[in-house]
Amino acid sequence: MANTQATVEFLQAFSEAWNRHDIEALMDFMAEDCVFHGAAGTELFGRSFVGRDAVREGFQLAWQTFPDAAWLDGEHFVCGDRGVSESTFCGTKSDGSRIEARMVDVFTFRSGKIAVKNAYRKDRPPVAKGGN
Repeated sequence: MANTQATVEFLQAFSEAWNRHDIEALMDFMAEDCVFHGAAGTELFGRSFVGRDAVREGFQLAWQTFPDAAWLDGEHFVCGDRGVSESTFCGTKSDGSRIEARMVDVFTFRSGKIAVKNAYRKDRPPVAKGGN
């Protein structure tokens, strides 16, 4: 069933919460039985976080790994109960290595919330400081 509440503005606000590193705002977008498939991991879907507590942990792991994480130049679209956000992920690990890569999140919506967030990122080696 299509969810008419999901909009481009909804995804833009979700993206803005990521850039503020605002976990409470992010969790307000998520369904009670949400799932987050991270961009990296040993599983077919990367690393999967199932349920609100696990998803919260997965989201916070992004900021623990990349304290300066930012998702730039976001573009979003929604079609029924599915949506996509495309952006440039930028972040520096504690060892100083920096990642800058295009990525997408593919969403499934249910009852006005995000039921599934599935993240994909280009597999690009670390870049030199200030590099593109």
